[in-house]
Amino acid sequence: MVAVLKELFVAVTGEAPVSVRKLTGDASNRAYYRLTSENHSLIGVIGTSIEENRAFLSVAKAFFECGLNVPRVLAVSDDERCYVQDDLGDDTVFTKLRESREKGSFGRDDVDMLCSVMRALPDIQFMVPERLDFSVCYPVSDFDRRAVMWDLNYFKYCFLKGLDVEFDESALEDEFELLADMLLAECGDTFLYRDFQSRNVMWFNEKPYFIDFQGGRRGPIYYDVASFVGQARAMYTKEVVEMMIDAYMESLKRYKKVNVEQFRERLHLFRIFRLLQNLGAYGLRGILERKKKFVECIPAALEQLGELLAGMDKLVPALCDVIKRVAALDRFVKRDKGQLVLDVFSFSYHRGIPDDYSGNGGGFVFDCRAIHNPGRYEPYKKLNGMDEEVMRFLEEKSDVAAFLDNVYSLVDKMVEEFLERGFSHIQLCFGCTGGQHRSVYCAEHAASHVAQKYGIRINVNHIMQNVKYTING
Repeated sequence: MVAVLKELFVAVTGEAPVSVRKLTGDASNRAYYRLTSENHSLIGVIGTSIEENRAFLSVAKAFFECGLNVPRVLAVSDDERCYVQDDLGDDTVFTKLRESREKGSFGRDDVDMLCSVMRALPDIQFMVPERLDFSVCYPVSDFDRRAVMWDLNYFKYCFLKGLDVEFDESALEDEFELLADMLLAECGDTFLYRDFQSRNVMWFNEKPYFIDFQGGRRGPIYYDVASFVGQARAMYTKEVVEMMIDAYMESLKRYKKVNVEQFRERLHLFRIFRLLQNLGAYGLRGILERKKKFVECIPAALEQLGELLAGMDKLVPALCDVIKRVAALDRFVKRDKGQLVLDVFSFSYHRGIPDDYSGNGGGFVFDCRAIHNPGRYEPYKKLNGMDEEVMRFLEEKSDVAAFLDNVYSLVDKMVEEFLERGFSHIQLCFGCTGGQHRSVYCAEHAASHVAQKYGIRINVNHIMQNVKYTING
């Protein structure tokens, strides 16, 4: 398929590309390439879904005909799987704000840039429908009940179900139905961008240019506002969010009369809904696919969602309750740099090595199966590595002490290095055949050793024994 992009490049520029470099993407099934020659640079796109490509190309044409800032699509392959478009560089609004995010402070220029994006949004929402046949939209043409329930269940199945937290699923489904009724109470005939966020806005020639709108459809104006101001990874301050909303509402007055109180009530609901959808994506990309940058977004999204749900306990009590309990899980508690946490697991190799929810890809995994197994003897079969009889057996009839000495030398070095570098998480796993005797004993002693020596917070989880506890540093 890259060869097709090269052919399109030649057809547009009259030159052969001397460089073809694949660009990184977060979560898209579309592959992006920068093709360059001596005098030209274009972006090539390979999309696996022809229907999605057609939707993008139709929306891009509508944007361009409306005079909106969008990269021009310059050539499309006969099979519609590939196309080339203008290269607007590497600066997105998100990347332009990197230093401000790290400082936790947004300057006047930052706010002006963000507000210019929000002032352009009503033009997209109200002008594009005049040029777009919504029937080409993919995967659906309208923000309807099915689309709402898709996103709410995305949150439930891809985020909530993957966590160790119980919830009343029937009550939650009832509240999802209620939320759907409220979200669909006012839809309108405007264009919904769907993924309107700072990573999908290029900053080119001191102006915002819009990309990645292939999921666009007919829908309410509130969704895209909620999507942009509520982007967890952007880390906007509350003051900046309010200024962006004000900029949008002022621009919106060019198209319709605005009841500020009613608008803010509707927007509040859509901000909750969009954050639930975001958490579904973070669960899929972060927890299930183990992509660290998505895991890192979860605490901020939960914090923002918790604030928005404050005072809504009577309306959606099950949702409020489960969000509070999820936000309180140790893995999602935001910690200052240098607050190191150690997670210690015992597990059975028959069940598999525990996942690393931090996104770091895992830590130490120690195989305890070479240690003499007390589980082979009848007196110990119903006991575990926390029982005195088992501990005495291992200490007197196995080489567990030498095994743990080697473990401590490795773990101590890592703990000290991580403390010095300000890291936040280490995972330590001990496995044996049944996850009952040897692994439990080793996990217990390793946790105790680190707690006594370094005084850090330690979460212990004996998976097969269904025992969890925390040692607070």
